Amino acid sequence: MQILQFIHQNWIEWLFAIVTFILGCLYRDVKKRLTTEQHKSSAIAEGVKSLLRESIVQNYNKYQDRECCPIYAKESIKKVYESYHKLGGNDVATKLYNTLLEMSEEPAERRNDP
Repeated sequence: MQILQFIHQNWIEWLFAIVTFILGCLYRDVKKRLTTEQHKSSAIAEGVKSLLRESIVQNYNKYQDRECCPIYAKESIKKVYESYHKLGGNDVATKLYNTLLEMSEEPAERRNDP
């Protein structure tokens, strides 16, 4: 009988203890999931940054061999570099990007024709 009386007198405290425990477990689960998603998001961003960097390098190699970079290619490279830079890329690709933008837009033989 004393047990029932104790429960009856303290049910609110027990309720708060149970609710607090459940909320603590939920918080821990949500925090774990959020951390996992942040790691995945970071890995995806690094992967995309690597692909964008590779695109800049490939374009540089392609147009360096041709000794000119057409206007349409420069526009495309600008968009790729903008995304790359927003993801935190700022290394050798920046130098290659600037070199590409400084290149002539027409081949040397076309520039020399009267």
